[in-house]
Amino acid sequence: MKRPTPTVQRTLVGALDVGSSKVCALIAEPGEDGALNILGTGQRASRGVKRGFISDMAACEAAIREAVEQAERIAATRVEQVYVGFSAGGMVSDVANVEVAIGGRQIGQSDIDALLDAGRDAIDPKDRTILHAVPAFYTLDGLDGVKKPLGLHADKLAVDIHLVAAEPAPAANLDLCVRSAHLGVEAIVASPVATGKSCLSDEERELGVALVELGAGVTNVSVFAVGTLAGLKSIPMGAGDITDDIASTFGTRRAEAERIKCFYGSASTTPRDNHDMIELAPIAGGGDGVESARITRAELVAVIRRRLDQLTGEIAAALKQLGFSGPLGRQVVITGGGAELKGIADYLQGALGRTVRVGRPRLPGLPEAHSGPAFATLAGLAQFAGSDELDLRVRMVRPSKTGGRASSGSVLQRLITAFRSGY
Repeated sequence: MKRPTPTVQRTLVGALDVGSSKVCALIAEPGEDGALNILGTGQRASRGVKRGFISDMAACEAAIREAVEQAERIAATRVEQVYVGFSAGGMVSDVANVEVAIGGRQIGQSDIDALLDAGRDAIDPKDRTILHAVPAFYTLDGLDGVKKPLGLHADKLAVDIHLVAAEPAPAANLDLCVRSAHLGVEAIVASPVATGKSCLSDEERELGVALVELGAGVTNVSVFAVGTLAGLKSIPMGAGDITDDIASTFGTRRAEAERIKCFYGSASTTPRDNHDMIELAPIAGGGDGVESARITRAELVAVIRRRLDQLTGEIAAALKQLGFSGPLGRQVVITGGGAELKGIADYLQGALGRTVRVGRPRLPGLPEAHSGPAFATLAGLAQFAGSDELDLRVRMVRPSKTGGRASSGSVLQRLITAFRSGY
């Protein structure tokens, strides 16, 4: 049933993160200074989502409605449009370059608008859905890194456009599911783009940093360089697989396995692990003479580390494929619900041989319950919505034979290539 029409119209920002383990929503109101005032948040257990893909439309729609309605009750208002996070596999990152002749005169706003229009026409989706098409920086007569070319003189003006694209079917299913819950979709935002906004500093983006989002069903590995997303890769494995390993190894329910993972689990070992005992309920319950099982903490940690060893190997391979290699000292930031596992940062630091920190959302006003790494994407979606970042993703078409000249050898692409080759 459609929700009643609100009586008060306000300028609101809505964020919706549809994950494999939870669906969470956030409603905020931008202030006069541009800062976001958090009005309400909501969370429900995810249903109908596997590995980031919609598997049951009706179940997922119900979870979305419940999470959004909870946020609306707390905020005492209703949100009409939401920015939705996309974390399923199949995302790719690329750079397009467009150049126009200026003739040595002063650059006006009409020249910039014409260049961006040519850039929009020059983008080839290649049978994918464009999620982001953001002008990274401009180039004037070979001088790169220009942020504001307006008013400057040049013979040639070029722009590097950073692209993030996804497989069309999963993105369309997510869009349909949200709209079926009577919500408008303002934009579908790639999870690494949103999470990067909430967890990474500008300096980290410039110098080079890897972001590992350890979700329940999917681990997204992305690399940022020269201030933008340089590449990404999805691994169909996450913290939920650790929970399933615990449940199957010790013969207990998933809910019980998740509980003991959160309370007693760790990625690191201690001398006391063989002496600490953990009681867990059997999968059949406590009836019919079935007694609760008792395991040592060392047994639990061994199961956790076995899966982490496998996952870390996949992460290391992804970083190598993305070119995140070379001199030591490059930063890795781990976030997502899996980053809340005790000792995970120290474990990854030893396994990857790089400095690792846990990334938490930096959004003032977040409730304490939603301020951990599990909610980094949600906070980043709100920050993305509140930013004035220009995006050309609207009205994407095939390459035009007129207008600006497209080139694959852009400055941004060369910088990213240099980054991937370790300079």
